[in-house]
This record gives sequence, C-alpha cells and structure tokens, in this order.
Amino acid sequence: MPDFLLEIGCEEIPARMLRAGADILVSNTIAALQQIYFPVDVTRCRSYWTPRRLTSYVPALPLQEPNIDYQEVGPSWNIAFKDGAPTAAAEAFAKKHGVPISSLIRTTTKKGNYAAVQLNRAGRPTGVVLREIVEDQLRNFYWPKTMYWRAKTAERFVRPVRWIVALLDDEVLPIEFGGVVASRISRGHRFLSSTPVEIRSANDYVDALKANAVLVVPADRASRIDEQARNLEVERKVSIRTDRELQSTVVNLTEWPSVILGNFDREFLELPDEVLVTVMRDHQKYFAVEDAGGKLLPHFLAVLNTDGDPRGIIRHGHERVLRARFNDARFFWQTDQKHSLRERTVWLKNVTFQKDLGSYYEKTRRVQRLCSWLCETLRQRGVQVRPGIVHKAASLAKTDLTTELVKEFTELQGIVGGLYAAVQELDTGMPDATRQAIAQAIYDQYKPESMDDSVPRSIEGAILSIADKADSIAGMFALGLQPTGSKDPFALRRQANGIVKTIAEKKLPLSLTQLFADAREAYRGSSAERKFSGEIDYAGTLRIFFRERLEFYLRDVLGFKYDVVNAVLAAGSDDVVGAIARAEAVTKVRPSTDFESISIAFKRIKNILRQAGESGKQVAPAIDANAFQEAAEKELAAQIPRAVETVDGFRAQGDYENALIEISKLRPAVDRFFDKVMVMVDDERVRANRLALLQSLLKEFSTIADFSEIVTEGKESKESSKQ
Repeated sequence: MPDFLLEIGCEEIPARMLRAGADILVSNTIAALQQIYFPVDVTRCRSYWTPRRLTSYVPALPLQEPNIDYQEVGPSWNIAFKDGAPTAAAEAFAKKHGVPISSLIRTTTKKGNYAAVQLNRAGRPTGVVLREIVEDQLRNFYWPKTMYWRAKTAERFVRPVRWIVALLDDEVLPIEFGGVVASRISRGHRFLSSTPVEIRSANDYVDALKANAVLVVPADRASRIDEQARNLEVERKVSIRTDRELQSTVVNLTEWPSVILGNFDREFLELPDEVLVTVMRDHQKYFAVEDAGGKLLPHFLAVLNTDGDPRGIIRHGHERVLRARFNDARFFWQTDQKHSLRERTVWLKNVTFQKDLGSYYEKTRRVQRLCSWLCETLRQRGVQVRPGIVHKAASLAKTDLTTELVKEFTELQGIVGGLYAAVQELDTGMPDATRQAIAQAIYDQYKPESMDDSVPRSIEGAILSIADKADSIAGMFALGLQPTGSKDPFALRRQANGIVKTIAEKKLPLSLTQLFADAREAYRGSSAERKFSGEIDYAGTLRIFFRERLEFYLRDVLGFKYDVVNAVLAAGSDDVVGAIARAEAVTKVRPSTDFESISIAFKRIKNILRQAGESGKQVAPAIDANAFQEAAEKELAAQIPRAVETVDGFRAQGDYENALIEISKLRPAVDRFFDKVMVMVDDERVRANRLALLQSLLKEFSTIADFSEIVTEGKESKESSKQ
C-alpha cells in the first residue's frame, strides 16, 4: 500500500501561519479521500512545516479508489414512458449513459416518479484521484491573507509557490499549481545547501532533507534549540528564561536552528525588567537570561537559522541592534518623566478610543463612574475594597498611551503606566504604600489577556480591569459591533473571558446583568449614545453572549461535564461565582441514586408539561388541595412546601450541595406519585390541578440546576399509561 507525500515549497511563510497551514493541508486531503470512501489511517498521517515549505504525509493508501455503485435520475417517468412505451426522452437518457432502455428503472423521489439507471464506476488509480484532490485543494486553500505572484493568473497563495514535490511511494504525480509542475526535486537550506534535493520515495523525505540542513519535523527543531540552550546554561552558569510562546515562534522561523549567547551593557539593567524583556522578546525574538534567583542578567539568547557563529560576527550584529533598541527605550523613559501622569490626563482628549465612542478621556470618565458603582456594590456585599485607590488608578490608567515609550513599544501599555505611577508623585503627601497600590492596579488593568494569564493581583486592580473591559463591551454592543462567527475585530470575546475569569478567581459577588446595565448607563447623555442602534436588544444580546463565555469557562477551563454545565446555566448564568459553586455541587451529588432518579423524574415532568401545552391542556393557576384524589399526590403536595423552605435556606447560605441533597430526598414521594397517579385524566379540573402540582415542583427546584439536562444511565419509566 503506497504512501503519499506532498510538499509545497514557497517563499518564507509568516511564522504565525505555518502550523495551521500545514494542518489544513493534511486534514483537507484526508477529508477528501474519506468522502470518496478511501480508507485512511488518520493516526499515522503527519503534517510538517518550515518557513519555506508545507508538507503532508498520508501513508498506506489502497492502489485504487473503491468501485462505486450509484444511481442517475433522468426524466419524469410519465415523460419517459407513454402507455408503457419508451419515448424519445427515455432513449436519449439511456444513450447518454450507454445502457439499453430495458435497464431503466422507476425511482420515487420527493418530486414524484422518475426514470433512473443503476451504474457502476470502476475505481480510478489512487494517483489520478490524488492529483484531482490536491489541485482542487490548492486552488481553494484558505489563508487569512493571500497574494498574486504571476501576472494575469487567478491562483493565490500565502506566498509565491516555487516548487512542488508529490510522490506516491516513488512515483511522481504531475500535480500542477501556480505554473509549477510537481517533481521529486525539493530544496534544502537556503544557505547551507546549494544543490537540489532528490526525494527518491515518500519515506525518504525527512532523512533526505535532514542531510541538506533542513529539519522538517518541528519537534526536532525545538529539541535542537533546547539541547543547545541547556549546554549554554551549564557552560555559562546562567538560566534561560522559559518562554514557550517565543520558542514556538523561533521554531517556525528556522529550518536548521542554532543558538548563541549575546551580551549587552550592564548599565541598561537600570531600566525595568519589563521594558528590557519586551524589547528582547517582542522586537528581536531573543530569550532573556537570568541568574539562579530570577534576576535579569546582561545577556540574551538568540536563535539563528544557520549552523552556528564560530567567528562571532552574527553575535556582534545582534548586540549592535539590541544596543540601539535599548538606547531608544532609555531615551523614551527619560523623556517621558518630564511630564507626570497627572499632566497627561487632559492629553487623552486627543487620543481616540473608537470613532463612535469618543476619546480615551471620555472612556476614563465612564470607567471611573463604573468603578465607583462596583466599589459600592462590593462594599455592600461585604468585600473589603479601597475606593480611593480604584478611583485614582482609573483616572490615570490610560495616560501612558500618550508616552513615547508606549508609542514605540505598544505591547507595554498599562505596564508602563504602572511603572511610571510607582516612581512619580501622584498627589502631594501621598503615602508610598498607597502609590504602589495604585501603580499595581494600573499595571494589571489589561489582565487577564488570555485564559492562561493571571488575573489582577488586588481587588482594586480587578475592579479596574472589569470596569475597563465592561465599558468597551457595552459600547461596542450598543453600536451593534458584537462578534459574529469567527470575526471579533475588537477582541470582545477575549475581554469577556477576562471578566468571567477575574470575577471567578476573585470570587466577586457581582451580577453580570447589573454590571452591563451600569456600563450602559455610563454612556447616558454622551455624544456616543446618539450613535447607538435602537434596533438592538442590548440586554438580551449580552445575556446570550456572556452565557456562552461562562459555558466556555465552566466546560473548557474548569473541566465540568457538558450536561452539568447545561443544567447549571439553564437555572441562571448571571452570577459567575454562584454558577461555579452550583456546578461543583451538582458534580458531587450526581453519583447518588436519588439524584439520578430525581433527574429522570424531572425530565418526565418537563415532557408532560410540554405535551400538555402542545395539546392545549390547561394548567391550574394555583394548586387546589380540594381537587386532590389520590394519597400519593396529597403526600407530594404536602412535602413540597417543607422542602422549599429547607432548600431556600441552604441556597441563601450558598450551600448548594445540601440543597441538592434535600431535593433528592423528594425521590420516594415523586416515585409514588408517578406509580399511583395518572396525570392526563379526562376530568379537566383534576388534570389541571395535577399539572399545576408538577409545574410547581419543576419551578421551585430548578433554581440551582435544571435536572432534566443531566444525562443519566438509568432508563426512564414508561409514561404512556400515567399521562
């Protein structure tokens, strides 16, 4: 069974696009083969990539595609045959498919009876199929950005295609794209290999390129970088600061990586670590170097796309570039100190936040008001917070956008504000501890920037972070600029995730509905408000949006089972901390037999009420004790109020586990009700009263979780005779 190899050779592809592109290349091939019933061992398929190539490897394919039996439908049966005799339409249809008229059969479709013919297509050779699949795939390959590179041609790709290797074992498949016809000739490293690389068979690919200074397996490049970095650490007695994201980037920037340790002047260590690391990491793709205690050292680790630097020429070049960048950063730092953050507040009037939402000065005033509301809400609910620190931090939070350092190094916004606040006089006579608390809140205002990032360290920082994000989300939603599909140009999902994570980890007793009502209120009377869309259900849209964010957090971050998440959120998604506590309680209680049985019963109740509504059966507006006839329904009706009182007490204390246990204790009464009582009787008054009893049961005990959402292993009892 032959193996298929496809390599698309290009000019250097952006590092951030490489892995996704290679994965799409192999997954599209697999999907196309499976669609025509090719057996594919997905576990053995591989995608490889370097800056100059995307490669897919699909092993052990059959020699030809399966034979296919299919049916072709022709004209209407009444048109094809008149009084049992074939017409010209039938003859034309049979001739088109090379079959006698006697082979035509009648088939029934949604539109009626039609003439049809059963056909069989012999499987084509695998090479023919692959050529068709790959050429179509390349013509329609999705990239976030593409380009033309030949005049008067239609093909587009992420970068110009320079060569293609397409092999089925050792056979070349003449695939053509972008004016390039596939061969067995690849290319090695741009500088370390001068001759074409012949790939004799699909299985020789990795070794053939390795012999020409190309490691096509990304993990091999990562291992080479790690090994050389460890050797340098031992040799120089230093520690390379771990940065997996940066490592992923440099792996995708190289084909044959090697590392060097460079140096910079110790005087630059006077600058904050955050500035130095940002310059090295984000602008030069260097790793920071530290001592055993985590203190930054005047060194950096650079990853080269070549076989070392024995004469030190490359190292000197990197040091020269970094020195210039550090000099710029130091100049900006010193220049910025000529104006305090307090002075810069009014400068924000000239910095646009969003064209319809006004300036950052206006945003600052809104965030201050929202912070005041949040502080008061939390204070009333027993949370210790320092409103003065929050107010001052909010007033200065965006001022670093006017600094030269942030203009040059935009990644440092917020961080620079925190660093400047820590060393400047914010108010005459302000204690240093207060200034540091304000600085910390400003520093953390954008946290968390991802689910892997930490939340703000202080309650004050958390309030500022939540208010800032809520203001942005509220304004964008009111304008009708909410995320759609995969498009989220204002990163609103990320900001919403940050709000959920911060509330959850800080255990803040906040209502999302109230938060965004207050955030919307902060825009009242502004010029931005006049641009808001009146056609948008602001509250409803945000409620759905945050339910999705909370669902993601519960399921994908905290790891709760999907049915637990569905059950909890069906009972309410406004209180993040409460939703987490309810999910934890359901997870603990669900293994019990009583809980499983009550879940089944609630599903049954929900179905009965749904069917009653669909058939127009009335539910009594209130439970009438005089309408009860069976002892089982009287018993259940008597137990509900007592259980409600106990459950409400536990719920008020946040003791959801005991509340659920109390609900589960209703199981015997509920079971007896369904064993002894027929709900859907002919007597309208009795039926309506029993439906009201079930509706009350469902309503009172679905405030913690909707039990009908829980997937149970037990089987529901039959309902037909009792409904």
